[in-house]
Amino acid sequence: MMHWIILPVVLPALLAPLIGFVMRHDMTLTRTASVAGTLLLFAISLGLVLLAADGETHVYRLGDWPAPFGIVLVLDRLSALMVVLTAALAVIVLIHAIASGWDARGWHFHTLFQFQLMGVCGAFLTGDVFNLFVFFEVLLIASYGLMIHAGGTRRIQAGLQYVVANLAGSTLFLFALGAIYASTGTLNLADLAVRVAELPREEAGLVRVAAMLLLVVFAVKAALFPVQFWLPGTYSNAPAPVAALFAIMTKVGAYAILRVHATAFGPEVPATGDLVGDWLFPAAIVTIAIGAFGVLGARRVMPLISFSVIGSMGTLLLAIASFSPGATTAALYYLVHSTFAAACLFLVADLVVTRRGSDLLNAMPATAQNGLFAALFFGAAIGMAGMPPLSGFLGKLLILDALRAPEVMPWAWTAILVGSLLTIVGFARAGSELFWKSTSIPLPVASPGEAAVDAAVVPATPGATPLEIAPAVLTIAALVGLAAFAGPVAGYLEDTAIQLFDRAQYIGAVLTTGGEG
Repeated sequence: MMHWIILPVVLPALLAPLIGFVMRHDMTLTRTASVAGTLLLFAISLGLVLLAADGETHVYRLGDWPAPFGIVLVLDRLSALMVVLTAALAVIVLIHAIASGWDARGWHFHTLFQFQLMGVCGAFLTGDVFNLFVFFEVLLIASYGLMIHAGGTRRIQAGLQYVVANLAGSTLFLFALGAIYASTGTLNLADLAVRVAELPREEAGLVRVAAMLLLVVFAVKAALFPVQFWLPGTYSNAPAPVAALFAIMTKVGAYAILRVHATAFGPEVPATGDLVGDWLFPAAIVTIAIGAFGVLGARRVMPLISFSVIGSMGTLLLAIASFSPGATTAALYYLVHSTFAAACLFLVADLVVTRRGSDLLNAMPATAQNGLFAALFFGAAIGMAGMPPLSGFLGKLLILDALRAPEVMPWAWTAILVGSLLTIVGFARAGSELFWKSTSIPLPVASPGEAAVDAAVVPATPGATPLEIAPAVLTIAALVGLAAFAGPVAGYLEDTAIQLFDRAQYIGAVLTTGGEG
């Protein structure tokens, strides 16, 4: 039995309580264990990518019970890609949290961080819709604690909104699971795909209702219109490292839409047809518009970045809505890019806001290392906006090329191009206020004959240490690497998309009782 597949779930699940109950009074030991565990998770995820590169679908059967009777974890190129992306982001965010001291501003940061990784990795690896719900709840419970880390009235209020929105989504998830089980008698994804394909369309009304309920649930996680309202407040008020880690949270929703609907409710399935894509496409268009106008109208740094995340999710889901290998290849490339771009913006914003003392977009005296912060912000901004030479430009170009069908091209191209323009203008305005205009405002100095200005009046703005700057540099380096190696990366992602839509291989690998366990 290939036990490596379950390690991304088991490792953080074992490490979290160990940190929480044994090491919590020793911050040095806690940090060491958390960093070591996260680095080990990254190494394991790289091994899983190599394992999945053979193009086969690998199945881990808990208790050696065959599907659909037992719980299964499934590893293919797509799940391996998402796990390694999660682990890479986790390493970067953890370095920033430790270097900036964010992890020491509240209790149990590292415990919740590991539980969060457990839930996210489990959601990417599970082959069962019910266990997808279970892992959703694990990652959401952990994210509730991370969201309110370090306390504060605004953070608690935003956390309450986040909890309410996601509890509503969880309730709908249970309704959808009940409808699916009542109509098909299974919740295993491969078995569900077989049974839904056998249902006549006139007898599949309940299945279509369940498919739409699942779309709404996953849309909540992905911040898709009209259920995107929770994201700006949550991401804007969360601690910056947490917001950076949350860059992968919306991708869990996008992954769930892609995995579940492409496997069980795809356009070629008579019972559901293109029902999901017909609703997903216009919702993605509106999501892009909300994100773009939000960026243009933002008056604070953190909401500016939060709305750019909404816009990027609209672009991603616009490509996913086609449910075709070509568009999915473009979507996966953009998914990887947008995760690093969003994380970079939050990390750079933390460096800047911490030293300014406010995230308001107005001119203030320049901080130490103003030029360095401006360069980092500029790099992250052009990545998120989709300007050359970074990978955002190539990602949007791939999506535009994939959406050339006459019935979708006018809407998709207009939304992406106009949304990108508004995002560029919004970030340019923000950068001007934060860095350029700030250089023209002198620090107050004592006039002749007066006492020197009290140090308490002019807050000290010490420069960031190399360890604080390194995570933001790593994320920009990832964007540069994606652009420099776009050919090989796109080739791997094309194979990933082809494997995703090979439903027969997935079903055969999961439901077979022989071979790898």
